[in-house]
Amino acid sequence: MYYCIIGYDVEDSLARRSGARADHLDRLHGLCSAGRLLTAGPLPAIDSPDPGPAGFAGSLIIAEFSSMEEAQRWADADPYILSGAWSGTEVHPYKAVLP
Repeated sequence: MYYCIIGYDVEDSLARRSGARADHLDRLHGLCSAGRLLTAGPLPAIDSPDPGPAGFAGSLIIAEFSSMEEAQRWADADPYILSGAWSGTEVHPYKAVLP
């Protein structure tokens, strides 16, 4: 089943994000290579594709996991959590309808 993972950025998270970004993306590429990633990306803090110093409010990941618990464990081990860029995560079941 798919699960929606929302990671919430701490204030002034850009430096922490930058330091953990390569490891964060490696994990996402692993999901993608396994055919389990539906979509992933950051949530700009302002209405702009490039928020500059305003940074990001968080990130959204929609991926396939065997259970909500597995999805939460995966989210809890994300480099953005470990680096302190994210203050926490929420995991929700997700049902893809469109396209």
